[in-house]
Amino acid sequence: MSWRDLLHQNDERIVLPWIGGRELRSFSRKWTLVGPTPAEHGWYSFTLLKGRTATLHEAAELSAATLGQVHFGYLVGDHFATESFIDRVVINVEDVAKRLPRVNLINDDVDRFARVSVGCITSDGPLFFRQVEMPLGPEEDVLRAYEDQATDVNAIKGVTPALDAAFRMAVWQRIEAARRRAELERLRAEEEAKRAAEERRQNLVRQLGDGAGRREMAKVDFETAARAALTVGGAELLSWNKVRNRNEWVVRYRLERRRFECVCDERLHIIDAGICLVNHATGEKGDTKFTLESLPAVVREAMNLGVLVVFRNVN
Repeated sequence: MSWRDLLHQNDERIVLPWIGGRELRSFSRKWTLVGPTPAEHGWYSFTLLKGRTATLHEAAELSAATLGQVHFGYLVGDHFATESFIDRVVINVEDVAKRLPRVNLINDDVDRFARVSVGCITSDGPLFFRQVEMPLGPEEDVLRAYEDQATDVNAIKGVTPALDAAFRMAVWQRIEAARRRAELERLRAEEEAKRAAEERRQNLVRQLGDGAGRREMAKVDFETAARAALTVGGAELLSWNKVRNRNEWVVRYRLERRRFECVCDERLHIIDAGICLVNHATGEKGDTKFTLESLPAVVREAMNLGVLVVFRNVN
């Protein structure tokens, strides 16, 4: 396939992924994007102009045929383990960003442990999600083992090292979320004991600029409190849904033109950040006192350092 195969003959448009910047590449050709850039990372149709420039046309759907150099394997968060991955060991989080390539524009409806394919636009370019592939056989058993709280899949036949790696990372994430949830329960009990002697704050709306006021507001108007909290960190609230039978909320937000998802409690404390909260310099685990206000700064720092590992994919 050449770049000409991607062109719409009548209007000279090309469908390409955009993950930032003003350079568009397709195999051996490249263009400079002029005018406005997309609001967020994704697949778009671009109108080709003279002088190897292009302008944004509209959002577009991925065509699997667009991507070359196809690889098959499993997602480990937003990183990719191929079926040639040979280290059948527990992968610690610090190694993920170093050893496994990152995959861009992953569909948010990909089932856990689904076998997928990824590909490139250029030979030396980043990987992009292509599509879900036919399973090899053990994937359903691995999913069942995960749902049954198993800690390994050694008894399941046909598990490739890549699938084993995906399973172990999923188990690690679940253990970390449980640990943080338990720690936050303990902290919540302590805080409630201290707050029992305090008077309830008045005029909560006028106190939204204050952290304590936002937490009080979250009890009666979670949307308003969450929006204000994310604004502190320079992020934009997209959606929020309460977790059934828990005082927890799934929050989606936009930061640096990318979408992220996290889980917080009713006091805006982060339970599942949706990203790796391990300090890559020291190996220490993240602080359990992260809040909706502080999380965007943590995500932004990880992006700038090139060590961001996303566990809850949202596109």
